[in-house]
Amino acid sequence: MTTPSRIGSLAWAGLLVIVVGCSRANLDAIGPPEGPEPVTCPSAVLPAGDTSQPVEVDGDTRSYVLHVPSTYDGTKPVPLLLDFHALPGTGARERASSPYPALTDPDGAIMAFPNGLQGPSGGAWNVGPCCVADVDDVAFARAVVADVRNLACIDPRRVYAVGPSMGGGMAYYVACHAADVFAAIAPWAFDLLEQNVDDCKPTRPITVISFRGAADTFIPFEGGPSPVSVVPTMTVSFLGAKATFAKWAELDQCTDAPSAEDSNGCVAHSTCQGGVEVILCTKEGAGQEYNDASLGWTVLKRHTL
Repeated sequence: MTTPSRIGSLAWAGLLVIVVGCSRANLDAIGPPEGPEPVTCPSAVLPAGDTSQPVEVDGDTRSYVLHVPSTYDGTKPVPLLLDFHALPGTGARERASSPYPALTDPDGAIMAFPNGLQGPSGGAWNVGPCCVADVDDVAFARAVVADVRNLACIDPRRVYAVGPSMGGGMAYYVACHAADVFAAIAPWAFDLLEQNVDDCKPTRPITVISFRGAADTFIPFEGGPSPVSVVPTMTVSFLGAKATFAKWAELDQCTDAPSAEDSNGCVAHSTCQGGVEVILCTKEGAGQEYNDASLGWTVLKRHTL
């Protein structure tokens, strides 16, 4: 009769034979999944404050405003938030008006406010059919992220994009074309464009929370061309707030029906590929100004690449 202790010994011996017989590759294959690559923080700690930073993109020098909060100490990776300005605008103007620093500063998050190039109607972004020609602003956004990562201790899995009006259009554009860099976006007062919506093919599901005023007279809530043509030579037609919401649900392969509208005026898809969310928040009677950055930041920071 084999005793319990004898059974235990035999079991351990068998396991040892199995392990010894495995190659290193076999052991790696059955080991725990690889986690994110460790982040090495720069030895020099950025001082708090706002500075203008140059960055080279395709042989040209572009710039952005870098915002470092007093809570940043350079010892651990923090989120990075890119805030794209409206048309016409500048990074400095967006820094002065953005509601996000007051919300992200306590978390130690760093922000970047890129400067669009001058188009026919002022500082703008190239989002396909509009509003400044012959520039790759997706490459610029990628370059800004890379530059900030060289300067500060950034968690590459927590990079986000926001922006008002056309800045929101740029947030949509990087979600479409740089989802490998950005974990989530929170645009306001803009929609996807009818002219190039079929070119929006993100490489991975991405969380989108958008804010729209139902009485917006600049970007029609129901879609169609804007009644105010700010770039006459570059006309665009908008998909509309609800159609944009539905398109992102399709792109993110959401399988649930939209939720009932909550107290914030938000409807959502929460059963989507990769655990992402698609949310549309609407305020009746509001225009371009409507945005709930507190809700936006709450949603953004719970998602990572």
